[in-house]
Amino acid sequence: MTSMRISQLAERSGVPATTLRFYESAGLLSADRTPAGYRMYGEDAVDRLAFIGAAKHLGLALEEIGELVGVWEAGACRDVKADLRPRISARLAEAESRAAELAAFTASLRGALTHLDTLPDRAGRCDPGCGFLAPGAGPAARGSSASGPAAPGAAAVSGEAAVSSGAAVSGGSRGGQPVDVVLSPGRRAAEREAERWRAVPVACSLSGDGLGERTDQWRDAVSGANRTALPEGLRLTLPVDRVARIAELAAAEQACCPFFDFRLHLDGPYLHLEVRAPADGGALLTDLFGSAD
Repeated sequence: MTSMRISQLAERSGVPATTLRFYESAGLLSADRTPAGYRMYGEDAVDRLAFIGAAKHLGLALEEIGELVGVWEAGACRDVKADLRPRISARLAEAESRAAELAAFTASLRGALTHLDTLPDRAGRCDPGCGFLAPGAGPAARGSSASGPAAPGAAAVSGEAAVSSGAAVSGGSRGGQPVDVVLSPGRRAAEREAERWRAVPVACSLSGDGLGERTDQWRDAVSGANRTALPEGLRLTLPVDRVARIAELAAAEQACCPFFDFRLHLDGPYLHLEVRAPADGGALLTDLFGSAD
């Protein structure tokens, strides 16, 4: 049987060595040891990693992948099929729900921009007479009736919108304070997965061209941003017209790298994007989003 060191397996599989070590600690991957203590892997490790990668691409949680790998190891294809089908069906239902809600949120933002463009320019000081946040002005404001009228300088957004696991948008007001709009698979799922990003592995299912393309997309989307350091992360301030693009990228990023936590705050002409990651993901966060100015 072919034996590979961890660097060779990383090159063969496209999975970083840090992720391979994590998989070993999580019980997903086993390694023999040389007398000198080096990890050695057999040829079957390549197939196992391909299976794990495919399961992650489907959005399965690490615990589920561990269960599925056990079934896969037994060697009966029909058992893997029977175990995998309900898991995929559940993820499909979640994805369809997120897509519908993201489309509705995007439509609200486009409606708000359309309304904004129809308003006259006033030379005087901005006040409620400007009509930016008038009740019933555009889809975004109509959707926020449960939260009350929005405060000047904050976008009118409904009290809660489910779009992307672990991400959030802040907007509107309640008692003069910004309202956090949680972007999650749903209310019950959000309650179950609170702070989920802290517990998931620092590993990404994207590799090769896919990883390079996503990196380029993020760098282009946040170009010119003002960056401020946050505990465990970074705040990027951008023009508000980038919000739809940023929200879509954040949702896509959550599907492959769920250890990132995204929060979007709409503040008049500005969008504040907060990105956090566990300590082990700090280097990846900096690579995608840069460092504080």
